[in-house]
Formats: sequence, C-alpha cells, structure tokens
Amino acid sequence: MMRKNITPYLFLAIPFLMYCIWVIFPILQTFIVSFTKWDGMTQMKFIGIENFKRLINDKYFGLSLVNNIKWMIGFVILSIPLGLFFAILMDQKFAGHKIYKSLVYLPMALSFVVIGQIWSWILEPTGGIVNAFLNFIGLGNLAKPWLSDPKIVTYSLIAAALWRQIPYAMVLFLAGLKNVSSELVEAAVVDGANAFQRFFYVILPALKPAMVIAITVNIIDSLRAFDIVFVMTRGGPYYSSSVMANYMYVQAFHNYRMGYGASVAVVQFLITFSFILLYLINVLKKEER
Repeated sequence: MMRKNITPYLFLAIPFLMYCIWVIFPILQTFIVSFTKWDGMTQMKFIGIENFKRLINDKYFGLSLVNNIKWMIGFVILSIPLGLFFAILMDQKFAGHKIYKSLVYLPMALSFVVIGQIWSWILEPTGGIVNAFLNFIGLGNLAKPWLSDPKIVTYSLIAAALWRQIPYAMVLFLAGLKNVSSELVEAAVVDGANAFQRFFYVILPALKPAMVIAITVNIIDSLRAFDIVFVMTRGGPYYSSSVMANYMYVQAFHNYRMGYGASVAVVQFLITFSFILLYLINVLKKEER
C-alpha cells in the first residue's frame, strides 16, 4: 500500500527536480543578485535595495518601461481583432482556403531574428520597399527613416513584430471556432439573425475562453520582446526603442552591471508574473464552477 502511494511521486520527482534546476533556481539567483553590486567577475557586494532605488530615477529604464506598455497596447489592440478577423475568414470553406491559410501561417515558421532582418530591409530608408512604394504612388513626403527616427522607431518595431503575432492569434481563434456550436449558429439563422447579430450574440461569446488566452499570451509576449529589438535597432537610437529585456541585457552584459541588470529582470518578472497569476486565477475559478 505504501509502495503504491509513493510511486506517483517518484515519477514526478525527476521532472520536478529538472524544473527546479532550470527555472526555480535561476529565478531565485536573479532575485539574490538584484540586491548586490557585481560586475560578474569580482566578489558580490550586498547593497540592499539600492539597485531598485536607482531604477526609479533612471530615465532610460522609464523609457524602456513605457515602450513595453506601447508594445502591450499594440499587441492587444491590433493583433487580437486582426487575428480574429483572419480566423473567421480562414474558417470559411472557399476555393483555395488552405493555400491562403498556409500563407498567413508562414511568418509563424520564422524566428523573430529572421523577421527582424527581413523588416530591416523592408524599412530601409533609401532602398526599402515601404519608402520605394510611397515614392512610386506619389506620397514620397510620407517616406521616413523608420528605424532611426526616435519618434516612430518603436511603432516600426511593433509593426514588424505584428507580422508574426497576428497569425499566432489567428491560430488560437481558429481552435476556439471549432468549439462554436453549429446548432446554435443554425438556430440563429432560422430565427432571422443577420451575420452581424450571429457574430456578436452567438460566435463571440463562445470564443471567450480563446479570447482570454489570446490576450494573456499577447501581453506576456509583449513583455518578452527582445530579439527583434536587438536585431533591428539594439534599443537605439539613444534608447528610444529600448524595452526592459533589452535594457537588462545592455546593463548586465555590455556595462557589466550584473546586479543592476538583475534588478531590471526582477521588475520585468514581477509584471509578467502578475498577468500569469490573473490568468491562473481565472482558470481556477472556471474549474470550480
């Protein structure tokens, strides 16, 4: 009897140990380093919450945080409705819909590093496709240095990232559409509901679980933004496109301020974890019903 009770825990022991080594331990270590002054080579010096006090007055950290908020708003406001639009469109059985669906999926097969390189060419100020097209249609006055103008560079990066994020949201909504009851939709048609009414009163309520997941994932992805920023601008010019992950990397590995970089990572972790916690609470409440 005792052996039966222990067996499940033995199966869980190795995965749990691996999770502790690769996830829990690095998180705890980052928290510890954030309370120190350390260059990665000499001995750590405990300085309490000095790194966090410094963050409050660090204008470049504040700028990185604001940029992350812009990413968050851009991902939620644009990728969710556009992902939903493409999901409903691709769910229709029109001729060649599988080919179109594959083409929309395509950016998902590429890493953000590759996407960053592609969009660096597209947004290149002299020979890029965007400025060339604007000049061709007579709107050359709208052509801009998309990646070197501090006022628009963050929005240019968000636009490039949305190229991959919209198909991701579309996949989540396509999975959600499989759970929409066809009987309910047919009943709405019989009752005389038009397409607009069927969408808002039948389909959209049924997509609520997929919507919650899509919003949560997009918020977390916006806070994790790093690789595409690093590839396209490295946070420049003058930190104008920097995000928290990029600023953490620069402080820790370029300026050798491991303790300060760790404090940025801790703030980013706590913000991300708060959204994950809200999502988990929502899931647990549904399971209790």
